[in-house]
Amino acid sequence: MAVQQNKKSPSRRNMRRSHDALGRPALALEPSTGEVHLRHHVSPSGYYRGKRVLPSKDE
Repeated sequence: MAVQQNKKSPSRRNMRRSHDALGRPALALEPSTGEVHLRHHVSPSGYYRGKRVLPSKDE
């Protein structure tokens, strides 16, 4: 098992963690309705890549 030789200083610890921040989620614009939704997900109105994939509430 690996055992550290010296204690990592707070500065070096924080430098290592500098790439751990979460980025913003990738958003897409639905071409038929103009809605913004998560990429590779169905839009709130039920469209995916310009086609209706979920039935509407009145159907």
